[in-house]
Amino acid sequence: MRMSILTLAFVSALVPVFAGPVLAQQTADDVAWIRRCVNDNKDEGQAAPVVLTYCTCMNDKMSSGETRSITAWEKANPRAMEACATQAGWKGK
Repeated sequence: MRMSILTLAFVSALVPVFAGPVLAQQTADDVAWIRRCVNDNKDEGQAAPVVLTYCTCMNDKMSSGETRSITAWEKANPRAMEACATQAGWKGK
């Protein structure tokens, strides 16, 4: 029992170290686009974490100079859409 508590404490201490750089890569613009994508897909019957993962993946695949929304961009990029749907665990797409 003592070992598992120490292991849990160690892992908990490392999460911010590894997650911080990943989260820091998202700009305010990225967050706005992801939020819009999540809103566009909220009625698709998927769990919220699936939609968030999908939208984040799609945003990451787009160039930083892209002006279309994720929802508009995905229609022109079905391979990226399929890859992100698979990565997110999207059911029925």
